[in-house]
Parts: sequence; C-alpha cells; structure tokens
Amino acid sequence: MRRQDQIAEARKLLAHIDNRTTALADGVYCNPVTDYTCPRQAARERALFFEDASLNIGLSALLPRPGDWMTHDYAGVPILLVRRDDGSLAAFLNVCRHRGARIVEGSGSRAHSFSCPYHGWTYGLDGSLIARPEEASFPAIDRTTHGMRELPAVEKGGMIWVGTRPGVALDIDRELAGLGDDLASYNLESYHHYETRTLRREMNWKLAVDTFCETYHLSYLHHDTISPLFYNNRATFDGFGRNHRMIAARRTIDELRGRPESEWDVYAHTAIVYVLFPNTVFIFQRDHVESWHIFPGDRPDRCSMYVSLYIPEPVASDSAKRHWDNNFNLLMATVELQDFPTCEGMQKGFLSGAQDSIVFGRNEPALQHFHRSVTTALADEEPRLAAQ
Repeated sequence: MRRQDQIAEARKLLAHIDNRTTALADGVYCNPVTDYTCPRQAARERALFFEDASLNIGLSALLPRPGDWMTHDYAGVPILLVRRDDGSLAAFLNVCRHRGARIVEGSGSRAHSFSCPYHGWTYGLDGSLIARPEEASFPAIDRTTHGMRELPAVEKGGMIWVGTRPGVALDIDRELAGLGDDLASYNLESYHHYETRTLRREMNWKLAVDTFCETYHLSYLHHDTISPLFYNNRATFDGFGRNHRMIAARRTIDELRGRPESEWDVYAHTAIVYVLFPNTVFIFQRDHVESWHIFPGDRPDRCSMYVSLYIPEPVASDSAKRHWDNNFNLLMATVELQDFPTCEGMQKGFLSGAQDSIVFGRNEPALQHFHRSVTTALADEEPRLAAQ
C-alpha cells in the first residue's frame, strides 16, 4: 500500500478506536441461505468463476527458478505451470496429446522436459512435442501441431494469473480495478515461498471467504488466540471493483500516538486483508504474506483451499524455521479449530429451515461487498447463459 494511503488508513483506525466505531455500510444486507446451498447456483459459480475464467495462482515465488514446475487442479481444470529457461512463465493443460493422460503430478524443479508416463511422449518447457517412441507409427500426426495446449498466463507485480481455457483474455489491470499500484507497493517479487498446506472442509466455498471479511467476531470466536492481538470490530474498508481491502488494527497501533506521521510504521500495527474476486485472499502481516485460494467442491457444502506462507528472506537458521513454523501453526490452528468448525455448523444450519437469509450488519461492509459482487456477476452472465 502506498505511503500516503498507509497514513490515511492509520488515521481512520485511530479515530475508530477513539470513537468506538468502524467502517460502515449504508444499511443492513440480508443474504439468502440458498447462496450457500443451491446446486444450480453452485454449478453457475463453478462455470463462471472457475472453469472459464482467470485464476490467481499465488506469488511468483512459487516458481522461482528455470525448470520449476507445479500442477494445479483445484478449479477442475488440469493445469501445469512451468518456469521456462528464459525465466518466463508458461501454463499448459496437463494433458498428453496422444491419449489424454496426465503428463505429470505434483511439483518439481530443474526440469528440462516432461514425459507422459503412459507412452513416453515428451514435451519441452515451451510445450512443444519433442520426442515420441515409435515415431514411424504416427506418419500423419505432425509433431509441430501436437504440443501441449497452452493456457494464457500473466505475471504482474510478483503475482501469477492463469486462464483456465485456451484463448481466455487476461486483462489483469481491469480485474484489479485500481488495486494494481496498491499491491505493487509490497514488492512481492522479493518474497520467498515457505510452505503451502491444503485443506478440505464441509462448507460452501463462500463461507471460507466470509471468514476473512470482518473483525466483528474476533473477541468472541478467537478470545484465546488472536483477539489479544487485535481490536475487535475496528477496521477500515475500501472496494475496488469487485475486489476489496480491509485493514484491521493491532492493539499496538496506539504506539503511533504522539509520534510524527513521518515515523509511523503502519504495517507493524495492522493486518491488511485483500479479497481478489472471487476466491483469493491476501493478508499482509508485518513481516510476511499469507494467501488463501478457495475453490468449490463437488457439492455446494464442500470446498477445498490451499494456504501459502511467503517470507521476506530465505530461512537460514533453526531459529528462523521455528519462528515461521510457529506463525504458520498458529494461523492454521485458529482456522482449523475455531473458524472452520463454526462455518461447517453454519452450513448444516442452513438446511434446518431456521432462516431464509442471514444478516450482514452495517459494521460488515466487506461481507456485503463480496456477496453483492457475486450476485451481480451471476446476474450479468444470465443473458449469455439464456442464449445458449
């Protein structure tokens, strides 16, 4: 976040603390429980947001060196990402052009080519088909037209985006809707990937996003974990198209009082949460970055997600490793033992008939913004679907 914006947001947070207020929406918003339970809506969301869209994959640090590669299947599309010899990033469908087998699994480094385990067709890092056993058996199948099918991929500001269909147009500046400069100020290109963990839970994918969209619950749900670190229900909010930024105040923010604003270290006293529509959450916390990428499961009440920790310098000592392990373990314990069990209980409650809608208060503007964005995106797509 740009320096002038940091100062402005810190002023707002201090005023909220003084006045016992927070960022407010214009009114209360009632969200239908069918948003979390309806199979038809779940299918529309999967098609629009995940199967024919652009995905944020994470930071460039996931693939730092030529020959690094990883597979990505969370959106229901088999994707292979690779750092080519010239340092550029490429994405392909992880499908052999011979019989459709998956070419690779997992992730790796120092690759010079990829060989399909089924019949040994081999592809270069540029996707070209460079070798196949029994070449003479395929006289009419030109190797130059049977490379891996490429997907559009863009690196910008230290982040990776991939289109889930060949030919999908990626206009990242348009999608960020003014957040580009904000995100660029963090110098994400300089971060290092520490660890990624995968979670699967019995709840709608939007409930997982909701977890990161308000601070109203901190002193209740997290009274023995992170509540002592943060002010409850004190946050700023700004929308950027369908994306948003929310900033929570650490209790140490009071240390800024009485100091010249030129000396304020705003990052040290806040947690800055970005939701990049529809399913990506970035959290900037003092000395590290957390990212959450959340995907729908095979039913409305299932989701999968991967959470990554990025750090400013490579781990060079046992004490540094303990520090980052402790950070990651606290994060995971908080969501695994408190947030997500609560959300799974909500998911079951939606089917009980207790309510037709849930309530987002005026003090939950980020929640309102996110769900209005989902509703608007689906409505905007309805005429095209009806014409098919």
